Amino acid sequence: MGADESKGLGRPVDRSLFVGGSDVAAILGVSPWKTPYELWLEKMGRAIKEEIDPARQKRFDRGHRLEPIVLDMLIDRLKDEGRDVELIRRNEYYTDAEHPFMKCEIDFELMLDGEHVNGDCKTVHPFAAKKWGEELTDEVPIEYAAQFMHGLGITGRRRCIVATLIGMDDFLIYEIERDDETISGIRSRVVQFWNECVLADMAPDPIDFDDARTIYAKADGTSIEADTETRDAVFQLADVKRRIKLLEEQEEDLSFRIVDFMRPHAFLKVGGHDLCSWKNQNDTRLDQKALEAELPEVFAKFRRTKEIRVLRLKKQK
Repeated sequence: MGADESKGLGRPVDRSLFVGGSDVAAILGVSPWKTPYELWLEKMGRAIKEEIDPARQKRFDRGHRLEPIVLDMLIDRLKDEGRDVELIRRNEYYTDAEHPFMKCEIDFELMLDGEHVNGDCKTVHPFAAKKWGEELTDEVPIEYAAQFMHGLGITGRRRCIVATLIGMDDFLIYEIERDDETISGIRSRVVQFWNECVLADMAPDPIDFDDARTIYAKADGTSIEADTETRDAVFQLADVKRRIKLLEEQEEDLSFRIVDFMRPHAFLKVGGHDLCSWKNQNDTRLDQKALEAELPEVFAKFRRTKEIRVLRLKKQK
């Protein structure tokens, strides 16, 4: 499984025309960011364009700016360890020789001790550090492992080295070894998604509640007899809702007991250590009733009614 180099062609413009490394986790159903159905909408050009979250964009931009620094840290460390290191390429795109709709971008490529290896830079928020295992292992988050295996499958190489900066202090190295069985499984799922969903214009099955609400947005008014598994799910959901209500009542009671003890005090301590705080903060909200009364035409202009499907459980006799 070799690759045709797309050297000099630059970054592919239209991501709807191919499956890239960051798409693989979604196809496999292991992405924390999108489902197979959401990816399918993107490939079909039907995804609703959402406003970019400024905080998320800021993190992305910061990570992109840090990539050259992280790469330099990796090369310096490898050289300090006596390794023979040469940077060959950066941000190269490759197209799969067998399936042209499969592509990958490799952050960097090294000649490491005589071996041509793929490389990837990751900047990680400290809150996400627990998803990463011990250094010098292959214990990376599954969504990234899928991306790296996809790249190894297309390029035909044996290893991917991952330079990871957690926060601004912890620099860790991980190594992903090629696994032909895993690569074969990934490629099979990608081909299936492309042929049976994208080319056939057939939505993949939903994998979560949001998917189902979007795909089956309109009820047709008919009934269906529950099978045993679905019947049990209804009973379990009713029990979960009952327990949630009890926990919410407990939360309210415990919160009251705490603030009734604190009264005007802002902080609660034990042995000199902070337990909790109860401070004032601004809470700005739009007063819809006042707006409707004062400016009814403006209120009517921007009011939107959206039809939704609501799941309600019936009381069992």
